[in-house]
Amino acid sequence: MSTPNKAALGIALREDTIFERSASGRIGFELPQTSVPLKKPTSKGRQKAAELPEVSELQVVRHFTRLSSWNYAIDLGTFPLGSCTMKYNPRINEELAALPGFCDVHPELPVDFCQGSLKLIYLLERALASIVGLDACTVQPAAGAVGEFTGLSLIRAFHEKHGGHRKYVLIPDSAHGTNPASCILAGYEAIPLKVGKDGFMTVESVEEAISKYGRDIAALMTTNPNTLGVFEQNISQIAEVLHGIGAQLCMDGANMNAILGIAKPGDMGVDVMQYNLHKTFSTPHGGGGPGSGPVACRSHLAPFLPNPRVVERNGVYQVEHLPDSIGKVKGAFGNFGVMVRALAYIMNHGSSGLRRVSTNAVINANYLRARLQKHYRLGTNTPHFHECVLSDSKQIEDNGVKTIQIAKALMDYGYHPPTVYFPLTVPGAMLIEPTETESLQELDELADAFLDIAKKIESKEETFEKSPIKTFVGKVDEVGAARKPILSLDDRTL
Repeated sequence: MSTPNKAALGIALREDTIFERSASGRIGFELPQTSVPLKKPTSKGRQKAAELPEVSELQVVRHFTRLSSWNYAIDLGTFPLGSCTMKYNPRINEELAALPGFCDVHPELPVDFCQGSLKLIYLLERALASIVGLDACTVQPAAGAVGEFTGLSLIRAFHEKHGGHRKYVLIPDSAHGTNPASCILAGYEAIPLKVGKDGFMTVESVEEAISKYGRDIAALMTTNPNTLGVFEQNISQIAEVLHGIGAQLCMDGANMNAILGIAKPGDMGVDVMQYNLHKTFSTPHGGGGPGSGPVACRSHLAPFLPNPRVVERNGVYQVEHLPDSIGKVKGAFGNFGVMVRALAYIMNHGSSGLRRVSTNAVINANYLRARLQKHYRLGTNTPHFHECVLSDSKQIEDNGVKTIQIAKALMDYGYHPPTVYFPLTVPGAMLIEPTETESLQELDELADAFLDIAKKIESKEETFEKSPIKTFVGKVDEVGAARKPILSLDDRTL
């Protein structure tokens, strides 16, 4: 067994809030005297000074540097969050996005002054449509969930243009977690479908729903591979059944990292799908910052794509507006800096490189599954693609240790825990996605941590009731935190 992750060792610097380091009269900068007389507003001025911390420049630098060291990131180690695809972002993509012609462009510039940027949008949309075997694409949606909403809005606009409003969207319980909310926002009622024990949707369950709801069904929304990490083997037959009543097949592309260059959703009968550029094409992920959730669709849905559209006419890139468009879903053309990074990633890899991305992601996930399955029960015995699902049932039987304790114990080994208690179809689930960017050495180190925990549970050497114990803050009262959150300094005991 290899040495535990070194990230779990070393100096741990605690840090107070910036307000607790404040002292009256302390400053971190000094401005020169101005010759302009100071004139305070009479009507809209503050009645008292703003409650800002008074600290020195060094205190500010140390405060935020220490806080940054608390963050776990892909630059520090393996980030095995299942479904989230936390892969490494190549730094060359960051440099390209920072080029002056890209980072300084303004969305209101005349088209003659931003031909390069418009061409980039056009090429990215064509590349994304081609990768999934569909006809058109928009990069305007700002995130995956916005992309889901946009795709469903296209379907809604299509049905209303051709025969009237429909009420329902079928969603298997193996689909991505945001799908039901997106359906509600798009004006539909979500109808859940139970998947089989093997993790697949069945044609019979779809036919049963159709016999009950008929042509009120607007679409079925699925994730493929689904959140169990398995490929929906019946998807083409299900698409055919849906198309038989004029319903659409909508796919959440959150797990596209598993099938790049291997399978095209368009060939499966998918009518519209959303990407997550941060998951599949290695753009910045999380933190509420700029994201991108492009939507690709078949030609019959293309007239409803969000405006404005970038088109090419005789080598010149222009902006046009579709008369039947659903309208804007994001300001301007979307988050342009993310698009630069994504196109750089795609062009650098090419078609054969993208296929290797997915091939390696699948190999890595199955390698972890093979190493762990003797000491953890699998969530499903069906072959996995880019992620694998474990259950805590064996650990509960051995020593009453649950998923949440295993997850917190991993933190003491220097790892961010995997996604836990999701998918909901597996009790005590641990959803692990290593991605293609992890080396064999790093996979073994992560597996060794999981195995060491399992062996300690089996031997009853440790229960992990107090884990984590090596982190800045140990085991917390999560229920108490949820019921009595500390939202200000007044709420806490200093």
